[in-house]
Amino acid sequence: MTINQDSFGSYFLNGEFERIYKSMSKDLQNLITPEQLHEVGHSFNEGVESYGTALQNEFLGGTRTLWLDESKTKSIHVTFDRDALISGLAIKPYVSFPTTDKRYSKNTYRMPIQKEWFVFWGGTNEFVNYHYPYEQQRYAYDLVMVKDNKTYKDTTFSNDNYYAFGADVVAPYEGKVVSVVDGIRDNVPGEMETENPAGNHTIIAHPNNEYSMIAHFKKGTIVVEEGEEVQEGQFLGQCGNSGNSSEAHIHFQLMDHANPDNAASIRIHFQNNIEPIQGDVIQPQESR
Repeated sequence: MTINQDSFGSYFLNGEFERIYKSMSKDLQNLITPEQLHEVGHSFNEGVESYGTALQNEFLGGTRTLWLDESKTKSIHVTFDRDALISGLAIKPYVSFPTTDKRYSKNTYRMPIQKEWFVFWGGTNEFVNYHYPYEQQRYAYDLVMVKDNKTYKDTTFSNDNYYAFGADVVAPYEGKVVSVVDGIRDNVPGEMETENPAGNHTIIAHPNNEYSMIAHFKKGTIVVEEGEEVQEGQFLGQCGNSGNSSEAHIHFQLMDHANPDNAASIRIHFQNNIEPIQGDVIQPQESR
């Protein structure tokens, strides 16, 4: 018997871990034993008086909920699939960076897209954006294309089956191309190239010492060169699956330095003051 997802926080706080375990999908049960869940959960609950729902979103056919304790220092991320089974569970400290959250870019940008895309990761907490704890990528976005709650058609074995693979990628704002990497093969879906995490990518220097990086281009499709001046909305290349990428997607971030290893991520001020977060469907904006 599955549990009521809206009462998950109470089940967890009351130590009903056996009931929670029985409500997990088989894939999730294969990753943790009932004993491990009880041990981790019991320890995590120490000092907690209550858990409350902080965020909830519909995500690719499932429902994701962020539960926080009363001090907002402990978080539980839980995902229920369309069969009301728990398909994802993460228990971790809750971190926030209110100072940098309030600092937006001086320039105003568009998303580097020409069609409708879906925000897979993006926002100002780790629940909606796994990049968030890391200063270099804190306000980065990962974008995919979705149809019928899936990012692919037929099977997951071929890049060509992913809706994002080969889609146009454009410059988010005017600037000068300062770095181009191409020639890295596209991964077999599900595999990742950790030695070259950005894969095929571009870095553009914009006014006010702001730098955009777009990563994971399709091999051989980048058409701009280092030193070239580009205009907002100009075609850069095609979305691919190169680098530290398990499926075709766009990684887009803004930085305060041309070298991403030495940079801090900047929260992006978008046209029309939009604030995309995970689960949002975003439309291309016209270049100015």
